[in-house]
Amino acid sequence: MTQLTQLELFSLPERAIALPKKAKLKMSEATLTEWKETIFAKQTNLRNNLQPTQMSLLPSMNSCLSDSLDPFSLKLHNSLFYEQPDQSTGEPCLYFVIDNTLPLLLYVGESQYSPTQRWQGKHDCKTYIQQYIELHRQYSMDTAVCTAFWWHTPADRKQRQQIEQKLIHKWHPPFNKENWRKWSKPFG
Repeated sequence: MTQLTQLELFSLPERAIALPKKAKLKMSEATLTEWKETIFAKQTNLRNNLQPTQMSLLPSMNSCLSDSLDPFSLKLHNSLFYEQPDQSTGEPCLYFVIDNTLPLLLYVGESQYSPTQRWQGKHDCKTYIQQYIELHRQYSMDTAVCTAFWWHTPADRKQRQQIEQKLIHKWHPPFNKENWRKWSKPFG
């Protein structure tokens, strides 16, 4: 006969207890498609209502450019730009992560260094991009993640961050934490 004994809470040996890992939720193909189409519709509406303006050389005037800046009109670069030799001069910039298939603006960021220097270390957006691409591959869906850079930013970091925040609040890119409540955080 097997004798059942009750474990005492404080008599357990001091060792780590392995807890089951949290199950990672995976977005279905239909949900991913709907998620992307909803973001695309919002961003397309914004893009169609942009009013082009002439760029000012005065930093105080540059902040109003966030109203007319179209990230989709910038020259596109490989999404793995940070693994290639740095071609920039180390100037501050705003950078954008774009999925060019629809297109979708996925992320807006700023850097006081070259983009390569900013991305070579740990950058959470790299994880989101990788998971985003992997999910697309699982469903054999097209994706063309690339980056774009805007070099006409003020040298003053506070001014640059103000422009970044205006762009994040305007375009609602889903990888920026400011928009996780709106779009959730399925990649990260």
